[in-house]
Amino acid sequence: MTRFIHDRFAKELLEELLSPLGMVNIGRDVTSEVREIDVYFTPGLAIPEYSETLGLLGKMASKTAIFEPFRNLANVGEVISCIVKLWDLRGELGRGARRKNAPYDAELPRLWILTPTASKALLEGFGAIPNSENWVDGIYFLPEHWQSAIVAIHQLPETPETLWLRILGKGGVQQRAISQLSALAASDPLRIIALELLYRLQSNLVADTPQELEPEERELIMAIAPLFREQIQAAEQRARAKGLEQGLEQGLERGLERGRQEQQRLILENFLRVRFGESSPKMTAFLSPISKLSAAEFTVLLLAISMLTVDQSGREQAVKLLAESVLKMSVTNLQDILPQAVTNLLALSMAELTLFVEQLPHLSDAELTERLGKIPD
Repeated sequence: MTRFIHDRFAKELLEELLSPLGMVNIGRDVTSEVREIDVYFTPGLAIPEYSETLGLLGKMASKTAIFEPFRNLANVGEVISCIVKLWDLRGELGRGARRKNAPYDAELPRLWILTPTASKALLEGFGAIPNSENWVDGIYFLPEHWQSAIVAIHQLPETPETLWLRILGKGGVQQRAISQLSALAASDPLRIIALELLYRLQSNLVADTPQELEPEERELIMAIAPLFREQIQAAEQRARAKGLEQGLEQGLERGLERGRQEQQRLILENFLRVRFGESSPKMTAFLSPISKLSAAEFTVLLLAISMLTVDQSGREQAVKLLAESVLKMSVTNLQDILPQAVTNLLALSMAELTLFVEQLPHLSDAELTERLGKIPD
């Protein structure tokens, strides 16, 4: 069910972005008939600079808030359910105050219903109207005492201020927001967080039954893929800048290559951890040689791994893909014995495997064929 995959992505992204500003509770239960709030946010110490970086989302987080993101258009029943959660929470907070014999003067949280689109009939039915003097287009407020607003993400202006909400949109709106991450500095913490969660989203979508993916989901997967290449290119640019500062052409080339390899190793290590939970010892043994692949070959490898299932079988296939890539880097004519060579390589103990991988660049084709090409007796 891809809807739940997107729901988890939305909750995780909001949690990561809002955590510096206060306490974020994902999946907070409220009493009565048990209902779960998607994201419950309580402000902490104000950080004006960070709030400004979050743009519209930072403005929404200036007070206690509930965020209810929807992957598909929120219907009337779903909006009502969100409002019921809000009022159940108010009752719970009031009862808690009375048990402590304390006055209940807490401000009711603002409910933000985030929906990729919103029909005119839906908005009019709830009496939701814009507040153009204080808020951008696409935000519709219910009458004052309801303390609620519907955010029609597809109507938000496509500006940096709305980026972190448009990433939670759908179709072209979401894809354009993803592409606009490129405008952020490669070292920007928010960019790094978003990329890691997008990689995870891509992995989870691919892990879902591929034949059931809608064209829109397939397009989203393809929109995320180029970000792998951007990370690598950013590493190359940083290495080039470092080399230029040294003022030596030789230092430039070494710095460029070291920076590229270091970045590729980090990307692969993080990708495997996000994809499979943790890297196995055999995966780790192949990280250094794999980091020496060209950017194009490296991207192809990542995409191939992203197509594997997220289970033990997928982990085993990932190790085989890594082993194949490492062998192909060292031997030009290995196609006839490649399956057997991979099998023999992975049959080695960890100590033997680690030593063999270190020696691999120095082995001739004949030596490698002799050591890995034979079928065991």
